[in-house]
Amino acid sequence: MKILHIAAGELTGGAARGAYWLHTGLREIGVESKILTNSTTTLGDEKVVSIITDKKTRIKSMIRSQLDGLFLLFYKNRKKIIFSTGFFGFDFTKTPEYKEADIIHLHWINGGFVSIKHLAKIKKPIVWTMRDMWPMTGGCHYALDCEKYKTGCGACMQLNSKNKKDLSSIVLRRKKKYISRNIKLVGISDWLSEEAKKSRLFIDYDVRTISNNIDAKIFYPIGKKEAKKICGIDSGKKVILVGSTSLDDFYKGFGKFLEAVEFLDKDKYYICSFGGNDKKMIKETGFEYKNFGFLHDNISLQILYSAADVFVGPSIQEAFGKTLAESMACGTPVVCFDTTGPKDIVTHKIDGYKANPFESEDLANGIKWVLNNENYDELCRNARKKVVENFDIKIIAGKYKKLYEEILNKK
Repeated sequence: MKILHIAAGELTGGAARGAYWLHTGLREIGVESKILTNSTTTLGDEKVVSIITDKKTRIKSMIRSQLDGLFLLFYKNRKKIIFSTGFFGFDFTKTPEYKEADIIHLHWINGGFVSIKHLAKIKKPIVWTMRDMWPMTGGCHYALDCEKYKTGCGACMQLNSKNKKDLSSIVLRRKKKYISRNIKLVGISDWLSEEAKKSRLFIDYDVRTISNNIDAKIFYPIGKKEAKKICGIDSGKKVILVGSTSLDDFYKGFGKFLEAVEFLDKDKYYICSFGGNDKKMIKETGFEYKNFGFLHDNISLQILYSAADVFVGPSIQEAFGKTLAESMACGTPVVCFDTTGPKDIVTHKIDGYKANPFESEDLANGIKWVLNNENYDELCRNARKKVVENFDIKIIAGKYKKLYEEILNKK
């Protein structure tokens, strides 16, 4: 079987990295897999094909991305968060990679990479791995308290619109028109799959759950003392790590983390962070801290996860929680809220702590419970074991292989 993955975004991080790891896992178990992407890097993998090959194609990709957000200009008071229309994109059905494939596997397709209209041109079986809520909504990637994706969108809260026939309603209607009825949908967490089943768009579709994947050969524990030394953390305090590609995203819950640390003793704990966040806000808590900025290479992430004594994932809404699983793969227990994707990753008081949503004080209780646990080393071993047995790339690739075989045997 020949699988073609369609994945937008840089393969060095975010949703695209999950797609790349799946591709790697599939090839390790003998499945012929390729990726078509708009990433500027192909990671030296000859089976990864980027549509950006020179200055001209780079400019075209940038224009498509800008055009995809053009209609947002009509909503001057909208929330300044990601909202994708899927109006513009690259017609991948004209590529030789598409023509050779047996199955088209969609991942995160936004940023002007794929037009929803082009999905109707696919004359092959489709698997779509939902890596956030966008496939089922009228444009938002996380709906938070809004449930209008269950009824048809319109009067969008994130657009700050009161018009029932606004952009969100148009986007959802276009999806209804162009998305095939025979598509197989995969949520990367039970929560995401259940939300898709409740949505107006996918209520009668075949929706499965296959977790996101982590390469446990890349993310593995190294000695905490050694890792701390490499990271320049010269302190006898317990290290609390928080981080994401963009902690500033409203659904990442960074504010809840800041509230939680107010319940902790500044003399006992040291805060480390990575990704985009407001360093001034951490400084104002009065804790000794260090910010590592954006970490794009796996080695730096592995060392930092290993240096931490606990990783805190305070997300309000999360499709899976890849950073949580990466941390656990490195033998560092996790504290999160008992909700959405993260609740599938952490086993309460076995490899971490799941706090009551969205109680900052209980998040702090979880941090203290982990860091003062007399069986801390066992928590670390359990965390690693959970990832290896449930989320490693070969485990997840095997599940997708069975899905592909099921699809092809029905043709």
